[in-house]
Amino acid sequence: MSLKTIRKIIPNSAVNYGKHLPTAVLANFKYGFPSKGLKVIGVTGTDGKTTTVHMIYALLKNTGLKASMISTIKAVIGDKEYETGFHVTNPPASELQKYIKQAKEAGSEYLVLEVTSQGLVQFRTWGINFNIGVITNITHDHLDYHKTFENYLNAKAILIKNSQYAVLNKDDKNFDRLRNLSKGKVVSYSISDKADVTNKQFKLKLQLPGNYNISNALAALSVATILELDAKKSIDILNKFENLEGRMQEIKNNKGLKIIIDFAHTPNALENALNSLKKNSKGRIISVFGAASERDQEKRPVMGRISAKLANITILTDEDPRFEDSMKIINDIASNSFNSENLYKEPDRAKAIKLAISLAKRGDTIAIFGKGHEKSMNYKGKELPWSDKEAVEKALNER
Repeated sequence: MSLKTIRKIIPNSAVNYGKHLPTAVLANFKYGFPSKGLKVIGVTGTDGKTTTVHMIYALLKNTGLKASMISTIKAVIGDKEYETGFHVTNPPASELQKYIKQAKEAGSEYLVLEVTSQGLVQFRTWGINFNIGVITNITHDHLDYHKTFENYLNAKAILIKNSQYAVLNKDDKNFDRLRNLSKGKVVSYSISDKADVTNKQFKLKLQLPGNYNISNALAALSVATILELDAKKSIDILNKFENLEGRMQEIKNNKGLKIIIDFAHTPNALENALNSLKKNSKGRIISVFGAASERDQEKRPVMGRISAKLANITILTDEDPRFEDSMKIINDIASNSFNSENLYKEPDRAKAIKLAISLAKRGDTIAIFGKGHEKSMNYKGKELPWSDKEAVEKALNER
């Protein structure tokens, strides 16, 4: 019996309460409820979570506060760094509580934790008392698991129902609903609207591209405001903040090409990234991406339409096909959005990247989306070594 069939038979709620909750309770007892006494800052949202977590952590560390952090990319516990695993944002409850205990033993007073909707409903964060809960935005994603957008939004809202402060994006269309679901004090932020924290107020000049990164920085500044950190120093820290691995990461080369690797794997993130690149590109935009199997299938044609509209050339390829046929995923994305002149289908991701570089002319921008920092690709349930950056470098050497 396949995992997909088992999931249809046994509802998620039964697994969550029958398996995940007891596991989380045992983990807390095993490690002595280690989050007690720590000021925990949780960050969730469809897009921008990882960057916002790292920005908040940078603010804490660079103002002399003792802090640890757990994000999609890595965990920084005291002075030690750990890889958080393949395709993992929220580690399992037992691993998470172990990290938290290590953070406390390292003398940390603050913990910045990236939180997912599935992590929340699966009780992976059970036992953690959040001082501050941040929601960056809520757009289309993870409906394969949550089934409806309403369920997805309510899953995200679990964070702010268990936080003393809720930091919310007033530019997000779900702001009013989230504000009403918040149990603690709400601190709002906005790029242009009236809010508690605005760009007009702080006048950020980030090194990072795109309004979405300004929004991430304002979320971090909202946390700084709650913690009463020095505003001028906080702005200076954020203005010096550099791109993270796999987040609009530019691969320098001598071919006259702008090559970007980014983790965008949702319609909202893809649209924001492509719009940002179009504003700063002299030549054509070549977009390379796919869609992971066993994930929200409804977003596939949506992402195809976005790339068809904003990119000059689109190359559709693999992104963790797992047990699903690669060409089926690619055809789901294409879904009659393209003409033959601006679409290529190449399941082999290494060949797709090589194709993009061969098609590009000086001044063109190649944007490779979906994998970002990840170091593996899932085929038939096996995690095989993979790196977009290494694939780009190899293709550049062979051009």
